[in-house]
Amino acid sequence: MGRNPAIAIDGPAGAGKSTLAKLLAERLGFVYVNTGAMYRAVALLWKETGEEPEKIARHLDFEMRGDRVFVGGRDVTDLLYTPEISDLSSKVSTIPGVRRALVALQRAQREKYPVVMEGRDIGTVVFTDAEVKFYITASSRERARRRKLQFNDPRPLKVIEEEIRKRDERDSTREDSPLRRAPDAILIDTTNLRVEEVLRLMEKFVREKLKNIID
Repeated sequence: MGRNPAIAIDGPAGAGKSTLAKLLAERLGFVYVNTGAMYRAVALLWKETGEEPEKIARHLDFEMRGDRVFVGGRDVTDLLYTPEISDLSSKVSTIPGVRRALVALQRAQREKYPVVMEGRDIGTVVFTDAEVKFYITASSRERARRRKLQFNDPRPLKVIEEEIRKRDERDSTREDSPLRRAPDAILIDTTNLRVEEVLRLMEKFVREKLKNIID
């Protein structure tokens, strides 16, 4: 058999990538890989140890078990999704050495099994040859609303929205692997769509494209 298929899902923070990627992977029988969690893990270890982020990324012992994230065998899932780690992860993601190390780790996943991988540069850098690429987006206000609910964030919605806008700008203007839509990525705006609606649409695209590979 040839290479394992890869589904690339990119888009800004809070657009619904993680939820959609996880559910799509379950329906297809693929392995779900959350690359954002990798950067968050580096940020967490940076905060905890003070080691250089590049060194942390090069030696990152990262594993996903379902939707739980393990680093060095420790379940760190509940530590990764805080405003502080969100900000730190956006900063470490601009460091070229961190990105190189984690991209190598991400590519290694496909060597083991078919993947649904989500992040910011999956279709543009990690898997430019992905069988199917999606770019998932939503309005900044809607993304802020979702983040507030997801993390039970007590801050005012306008504060979260401004934080998201700043992160969008930082992710889109960084020199190394900026956030952008791949020319061949399918654009889906989820602002006014339910998860199930988007999921059905994505699954339809994938099954049509990979009809000779998956049942």
